[in-house]
Amino acid sequence: MGVDDLPEPEEVFHARRIGRKELITLVLGPSLIALGLSIGSGEWLLAPLAIGQGGWTGIGFVALISILLQAFYNMEIGRYVVATGEVPSIGFGRVPPGFLVWTTLAILLFYLAFITGGWAAGAGDALYTFITGDIPGPEDRTASRWLAVALMATVFVITLFGRKISRTMELTNWVLVLFILVTLIIAAIVLVPLSQWGEGIVGMFRPALPPEGVDATDLGAVAGFAAMASGLNYVFMNYYRDKGYGMGARAGYIPGLLSRAERPVEPVGATFRDTPENAARWRRWWRFLIIEMWVVFVPGALIGILMPGILVSHVLEQTGTEPTRASMPTYVAAQLEQMGEPRIWYWWALLVGFLILFTTQLVVFEMLVRNMVDALYGSSEGFRRLIRGDPRRFYYPFMILLAVVISLIIFQALPTELVQWSANMSNLAALIMPFPLIYLIARLPGPAKGRWWSYLILGLVVVYFGFFFLNFLVNQLTGNDLSFW
Repeated sequence: MGVDDLPEPEEVFHARRIGRKELITLVLGPSLIALGLSIGSGEWLLAPLAIGQGGWTGIGFVALISILLQAFYNMEIGRYVVATGEVPSIGFGRVPPGFLVWTTLAILLFYLAFITGGWAAGAGDALYTFITGDIPGPEDRTASRWLAVALMATVFVITLFGRKISRTMELTNWVLVLFILVTLIIAAIVLVPLSQWGEGIVGMFRPALPPEGVDATDLGAVAGFAAMASGLNYVFMNYYRDKGYGMGARAGYIPGLLSRAERPVEPVGATFRDTPENAARWRRWWRFLIIEMWVVFVPGALIGILMPGILVSHVLEQTGTEPTRASMPTYVAAQLEQMGEPRIWYWWALLVGFLILFTTQLVVFEMLVRNMVDALYGSSEGFRRLIRGDPRRFYYPFMILLAVVISLIIFQALPTELVQWSANMSNLAALIMPFPLIYLIARLPGPAKGRWWSYLILGLVVVYFGFFFLNFLVNQLTGNDLSFW
């Protein structure tokens, strides 16, 4: 890894100074991509399913702790990316015994969780209902899955445009996430009485154990997919490299296919000299990361889980029909129709439900491609020669291949079942990947080096999410839980 100086934010974002306007329009962005993933299958499918079946008590608190721990975890991953400009999958390869173990494991865990395509199948179901007005039954499953395939093709088209693929993702998620959050808040204000708002808020923030008898798979899924993807959140931090955060500005980015590649992406990162000037620059970049996580991501994730949970609680009380794994992608819209709500609410719920699941599909599909490309590009000189130093030569053909594979898988199971598997596999990653991260952040330059609380937080990530994975594993193998409540 080379050594250079940290750039000033003004140099990176081509601004005279970084004020409030520049912060919003130029600096912030990856957190919006994170919210596109966050306000998705965990918030629209898994947490509301558990809340609808077991109530807010305990379930909401599991989600809250998950959101907070993931924000801290993201900060520690970001510490490495901003200090080195290197994506985590390559950074993990620096941990003994090397990339054949850790880089391979980092990518394998991600694919093990997300190759099942539950995020795609859920978006296909929601789009089918939005178009036809009917909930897809077994006889409609083929049509809804083909819609999911069409949506993956839409993601492919979106990535073609823009100077940076990451910037295109930011702008798309700015529009979609803002519309989703505002719509969810308005719908909850208009439809749900204040008493159920209070029940949801208290259920989220009051410490309590989950209700007795709650399914281990459902509970682990809530923990894994509240906010992002628990232990797999490192796959999202690649966007900070492409955004140009810290030393990422020295590393380059993956350009869109239709744009001119201004400079090749560096296969590995570079760290900075431990000087007073770099220490001052580090503090500025670190403040930006804090704003991304705690001003944008955490409040957005809390709203994203509270609003659907409150809506599900309300329609359940009115109709008495509990959500199921099969009905969850379109549950709110179906119950609103049963309640005799005006058609605008029915279509509104369908549109929002579709957009929530599509933003998840957009981010997950692109990350599956991006992380494989970054891992191969940084790990293999032969691979770089094969694609002549242009990641796009592999990025786009691999995206097509991946779409074909996922298209075959999603015809095999219900969306919610696939997403639950993904969420619990994310918890498996949380049991493993904090350990190589501890190794990496302990070796950064002084201003960026992990602090004592960094290691405490990573230890809590292992214990918390690791428990939910082990509980899920024991339940799958024996039919019993480790649960002590």
